[in-house]
Amino acid sequence: MQIQYLMFKRDPNRIYPTETESRAIIRFQDCDPLQHLNNSKYFDYYFNAREDQVAKLYDFNPGQLFREFKTSWVVYQHQIAYVRPALVSEWVRIMSRVIFYDEDTLVTEFYMTDDAKSQLKNVLWMTSKYVSVETGKRISHHPAVMELLDTIVVPNVDFASLQFNERIRHIKQQLQPVASI
Repeated sequence: MQIQYLMFKRDPNRIYPTETESRAIIRFQDCDPLQHLNNSKYFDYYFNAREDQVAKLYDFNPGQLFREFKTSWVVYQHQIAYVRPALVSEWVRIMSRVIFYDEDTLVTEFYMTDDAKSQLKNVLWMTSKYVSVETGKRISHHPAVMELLDTIVVPNVDFASLQFNERIRHIKQQLQPVASI
């Protein structure tokens, strides 16, 4: 008997975006006394936006990893830069994308801008390791997971030589409005 998995299956007739985007409002309850988004809350905004968008764009739910393969990603490392504060009641854009993966590692880049996407607020690199939930040990990505990652990774990112501060400058340059003629 062959096991049928419900995991991601690439549709050759479909174009999969490499970047997800969500819009959110900064909630009063998530802010400090200066009305800035609390540093720890950036993670909540990022992870909630990513989870919603990955399900919508790729028909993928991380809970499937746990249920079907008894695997998951665990956070290994964060690198974060607070560029400009996100303020209470401000609408923001939250983008995320996979910029690197290998047999057992995944690096997701998140960044937040103002609603017009002209001012960078924050950048986060999250490195995760793929693990067996039964043993807690690192294992190689399942082939269906590798197919998903191969489909959605941002192409032509040389992660091995990429510097975090350089990447922040690059994102800022992409956001700068083009001068009118």
